[in-house]
Amino acid sequence: MTTESFPTGRASVGGAVRGFRSHAPVAGHNRITTEALTSTARAVAAEVLGVPPAQVRASLADDRGLLALVLSLPLPVPSLTRVLEEPGIVASFGGPLLARVDAARTPILERVQALTGARLSRVDVRIIGSTVTRGARVL
Repeated sequence: MTTESFPTGRASVGGAVRGFRSHAPVAGHNRITTEALTSTARAVAAEVLGVPPAQVRASLADDRGLLALVLSLPLPVPSLTRVLEEPGIVASFGGPLLARVDAARTPILERVQALTGARLSRVDVRIIGSTVTRGARVL
């Protein structure tokens, strides 16, 4: 079964048109505030990088007509004792810090764009600290 969306608020389900009454388009503007964009970016970055959203700072800058997203956050790391005792533990955290951040840029950019409709040119991530954790739980 296929579903198609129409701008009039109708949906085609399996070829039959069902849905709401058709309304004429209404003139006006839709805008998303900077706060809405940054709070969405904080939530996405927190989910992708495994940190609490309250620890993520986000700002936006103009980049030749597009938006550059700048994130600042601490990243979870295993304790140094644990790294010595379990050599593979760094890999279980997603690898070295820079590799984790590099791998997170594209999913963050794509999710923020999908959720907000904003066009981002890039995502810059600043690691501002680390939080010693045992897996997903903060010590």
